[in-house]
Amino acid sequence: MQIISSVFVASSPSLKLCPEGNLPEYAFIGRSNVGKSSLINMITGSKALAKVSGTPGKTRLINHFLINDSWYLVDLPGFGFAKTSKEESRKIESMIEGYLLRRDNLRLTFLLIDVRHTPQKIDLEFMNWMSRNQIPFVILFTKADKVSKTAQTGNPALYRKLLMEKLSIDPEFILTSAEKKMGRDEVLGRIENQ
Repeated sequence: MQIISSVFVASSPSLKLCPEGNLPEYAFIGRSNVGKSSLINMITGSKALAKVSGTPGKTRLINHFLINDSWYLVDLPGFGFAKTSKEESRKIESMIEGYLLRRDNLRLTFLLIDVRHTPQKIDLEFMNWMSRNQIPFVILFTKADKVSKTAQTGNPALYRKLLMEKLSIDPEFILTSAEKKMGRDEVLGRIENQ
């Protein structure tokens, strides 16, 4: 798939304020500081579509970007280590859950995980929740350029083993690097063939 146009459409604080659900949507979500904005910019071929920040947890709204006038890329708030109050964290959690559970035109969710880290409890819990709620997802392992070829397969294999053992699921995964433009064709191909 070729990206011809990518346009910011809206930032919404809740599902009911999202743009009309008349086009397929592909959501991107991950823990704070996983490199989501950089990856979105790499995938769309735009240097500044999603705002990249040195401070984790800057995305606090549901952001819609119209791609090729035919589908939406949706940038969801990160979960985990952002410095927010408990009340703010609960609000973000509720916003994410509302969107993932009730957005009828959501076709697939890409869950971003930093390949440099061994399986984290928060990621496993989130995958468990998505699996229980029958929300289809693909894991995007980010920052693959920061580790050796051996490590690029090691942590994904650990995740796969744990998910098979504990949840009996074997999700698809794609290795990515915003820096090296790695995984772009695979992600776009996955969207095109959905």
